[in-house]
Amino acid sequence: MNRFDKLMSQYEYAGRVHAGGFVINGKPALTQIDPELVGDYVIMLVRDPLLVYGGDPAELLSRRLENRVLAGQSGMFTTYSGYYKGAHISLVSGGSGSSEAELVLVEFMHYTKASAFLRLGGAAGLNEKVKSGDVVIASGVVRDEGMSQAYVTPSFPAASSYEMVLAFAQAADDLSYSYHVGVGRSQDSEYVACGTPSVGGYFQQRHAEIIDYYNRAGVLYWDRESSGIVTLTNLFGRRGCAVVSVDNNLVTGESFTAGDGQDKAIDVVFEGLANLHKMDQAKAAQGKEYWIPGLNASK
Repeated sequence: MNRFDKLMSQYEYAGRVHAGGFVINGKPALTQIDPELVGDYVIMLVRDPLLVYGGDPAELLSRRLENRVLAGQSGMFTTYSGYYKGAHISLVSGGSGSSEAELVLVEFMHYTKASAFLRLGGAAGLNEKVKSGDVVIASGVVRDEGMSQAYVTPSFPAASSYEMVLAFAQAADDLSYSYHVGVGRSQDSEYVACGTPSVGGYFQQRHAEIIDYYNRAGVLYWDRESSGIVTLTNLFGRRGCAVVSVDNNLVTGESFTAGDGQDKAIDVVFEGLANLHKMDQAKAAQGKEYWIPGLNASK
């Protein structure tokens, strides 16, 4: 009996709770995915009006895929799957925030064999070197949101998969896009936790210190999802990362431009996943657990 089984054997409510959530009509309740249709690589998207998708982002971006299929649809989430340069990819769209991301992550990780999850979306820049329209690849994320803290203490690092960071950085470089690799930050509040007054101008002294605090710490951007995705993928033996486009910069004063840089971030993600697929093929061919420079698919 492992330590989790031992704990559950002593848990009064073990027979009343459901690991992986509820099932409706034989499918995970919240996403309604067909697990057999979910790809190796999962792109997580927010139905974000600030990105001006002009429709459901999972449906729109899935048009880049070959052999596209609808892998799941519920009142909360839409999932499409298909292939891009040999990589089996799924795109899932839903609401904003790490708590919403948890619902996808739990069902996908419990019911499918997907090995890598990433956040693709927009973000606010917090560093002088990050310009509006730039792409940022998160090497790690500050965990200021609450969902991941329900799983593990804040001292547990939200460290991105080095393989994913390398794959996306190579893609951005090959595309000659302006990009950065560094630390992001996620929080639940879109307002006071980002140094922005809320209803009626509500604001406290500690809120006024937030932007400078994280700028001095070298944080490049902030959003609402990255740290939840990266933390849970680490906890459950998957790979996680985030690729964001910067559409304004609070430090330099660059004003908000809807969707700025998002097309570039999308390109980086698709080409990066094609790179990651090649890396995974090389590991499999060589019997390696980790990718290292010089590894290729031919023995």
